[in-house]
Amino acid sequence: MKKILFISVLGLLSCNRNTQQAHPPVGGVLSKSDLDISRERMKNLNALERNQIQDWIGGQTEKFYSTQLNYWVNAEGFDKRARRQDESVISYSYDLYDFDQTKIYDQPVGRRDAKFGHFDELKAVENALRFIHDGEEVTLLVPSSLAYGTFGDEKKIENDIPLIIKLKAL
Repeated sequence: MKKILFISVLGLLSCNRNTQQAHPPVGGVLSKSDLDISRERMKNLNALERNQIQDWIGGQTEKFYSTQLNYWVNAEGFDKRARRQDESVISYSYDLYDFDQTKIYDQPVGRRDAKFGHFDELKAVENALRFIHDGEEVTLLVPSSLAYGTFGDEKKIENDIPLIIKLKAL
């Protein structure tokens, strides 16, 4: 009888639901405090990655220049050049590397005859394509927020990984 009473009490206690939600549902609305926490996390992560990238640059013989969008490029005055307009066509390819200079994918990512305003690319790549000259190759040093961010690419690139991108306009 004691066993049945004990099991019944355990059963009742396990049915007690926690009414506080630990995480909002997918597609749900985040509270102001959740947004503030997320914003502070990204701000701190970005500052940390910027410092790490600047330290890495300090150990290189090649010069890199900061851009207005928060990535670095090995071409001086790069984002001061004439900007390609929407609807203009570009062909390009790029390789991804980590900061140990290990190539992440064997095959480059690329597109032929892509129209600006009609393709979805990494933020830094799309921005750099606006300024790159035909036939030019540039190296981008990109914090994770302008690469694959918090989720990674769900293949080989983990979350919050800054990247080296070798981009070429074909």
